[in-house]
Amino acid sequence: MIRLTDRQWERIRNHFPEENIPDGRPGRKPVSTRRVLEAVLWILNTGAQWHMLPQSYPNYKTVHRRFQTWCRDEVLRRVLTDVANELRDRGALDEEECFIDATFVMAKGGGAEVGTTKRGKGMKIMAIVDRHGLPLSVSTHAANHHEVRLVQLCFDFYMIEAKPGNLIGDRAYDSDPLDEELRRDGVEMIAPHRANRIKPPTQDRRRLSRYMRRWLVERFFAWIQWQRRILVRWEFHTQNFLGFVQLACLVILFRQF
Repeated sequence: MIRLTDRQWERIRNHFPEENIPDGRPGRKPVSTRRVLEAVLWILNTGAQWHMLPQSYPNYKTVHRRFQTWCRDEVLRRVLTDVANELRDRGALDEEECFIDATFVMAKGGGAEVGTTKRGKGMKIMAIVDRHGLPLSVSTHAANHHEVRLVQLCFDFYMIEAKPGNLIGDRAYDSDPLDEELRRDGVEMIAPHRANRIKPPTQDRRRLSRYMRRWLVERFFAWIQWQRRILVRWEFHTQNFLGFVQLACLVILFRQF
């Protein structure tokens, strides 16, 4: 069984609305939000179907309904933003040097934002992590979009106020227009040039040495994919799958306290 510690729950409980039923109204009393969240974390970790939720947790229909409400109202995004900013205030997050990349996820449940690629139908999880490999932004997009076009959309899900000083990516992010766009926002893009590049080189080789630490973002994807519900997208609604990705990031950030 998966249980939240009292410290973890007290840190985030104010973001989760409790269901209230008047005392005089007949029927069952609402299930506590903490038990519902623990049930969702069990689904995230095991990748099981909703109806396979153990009897030690609340009814799976209740858990599924409340989880969909959280995703629709962006409750999980606010929780993740609050925890990330608290860690930054403590000095646990360092946005001066960040890394960006995407990973492919098969989509078996259909729905919106599913793109067709050579690997099949699926979507991309875009992520920006700090120099410690901790998430600063996570978002999901159709897999048939090029990563260069998704960078600014990824910043729409940025969790802290300070933009990264240096943003490091692989050859997929070798784009002069992207470099100029990010530079106007105070972000310096560092990415090695493609082998078939025709234009003159623009990257400083000394700054490209930072590229050697790009394994940090790959490790982040390995961390979240320990949560089996993220390996394949079974959710029809895009916001529900994004909610599971955000919960996986929350599990990572909780380890820093």
